[in-house]
Amino acid sequence: MFEYLVKRLATIVPTLVLVSMLIFGLQQLLPGDPAKILAGEEQDPTVVAYLRTKLHLDEPLPLRYAYWAGSVLRGDLGESIRTQQPVLDLIVQKLPVTVELALLAFAIALAIGIPSGIVAAIGRGTAWDVAANVFALWGLSTPNFWLGILMILLFSVQLGWLPASGYVSPFEDLGANLAAMIMPAFVLGNAIAAVLMRHTRSAMLQVLSADYVRTARAKGLSERSVVLKHALRNALTPIITLGALELGTLLSGAVLTEQVFTIPGFGKLIVDSVFNRDYSVVQGVVLVTATTYIVLNLLADLAQFLVNPRLRR
Repeated sequence: MFEYLVKRLATIVPTLVLVSMLIFGLQQLLPGDPAKILAGEEQDPTVVAYLRTKLHLDEPLPLRYAYWAGSVLRGDLGESIRTQQPVLDLIVQKLPVTVELALLAFAIALAIGIPSGIVAAIGRGTAWDVAANVFALWGLSTPNFWLGILMILLFSVQLGWLPASGYVSPFEDLGANLAAMIMPAFVLGNAIAAVLMRHTRSAMLQVLSADYVRTARAKGLSERSVVLKHALRNALTPIITLGALELGTLLSGAVLTEQVFTIPGFGKLIVDSVFNRDYSVVQGVVLVTATTYIVLNLLADLAQFLVNPRLRR
């Protein structure tokens, strides 16, 4: 396992370098001159020249990338062109909001998706299986923004149980925080639960027909022990990988959901920075997102080693 970890870590470095080059290169393809956009409507030549020098826009592309990459290695993601705040500070402010939303949504998805997938696999062809598949189809087919609007109309406008939008820090008021986050978390978790249910059902069906499961039953083990200790543990391998990718998607920013519920998270930061042509923020946010995906992939692989002993060979 240690050798495998070293090999994976060795591949992460060139992957991050390639990702950073793509992020920086694709950013330059956006139309318009950032210096002229930031100079305002008057576009004073002196101001434009100053901005081009400050942002290294008058330098060749490889040299501009070298400036940016060197700053990133020192922990400096640049400065927001619009607000003059360090990009790292903006990310630190917004990321905890999205992390909380992502973890709540992921917990809801796990609580619904995996048990329903197990029940559907055990009761294949029964009413439970049909109900679980209908739920999965509904979850996959329902747009998040539409479900969010319907939930606001029902629970906020009609019933008045939950706030329609906004965000309250859990350190200020935990109850108000959970009330504000439960609807967007359910909207996001609903779609992921449907995906987890389908994959859990498929993996469990394959495992339940394996020889070692039949042997466990022949030994007289209880059905619960057979399903949870023998079948589910071996079926978790693809589910862990899928879960890591879905969690990475949540952490990268649930753009539409955060817009619908007016949550000041990572997704809103991405949208605002793209519309404002705030290049430094866009580059920093996308780099953090890509790094999150890579780290979660590594953690998923390590979790598979712990869950499935056969992979250690």
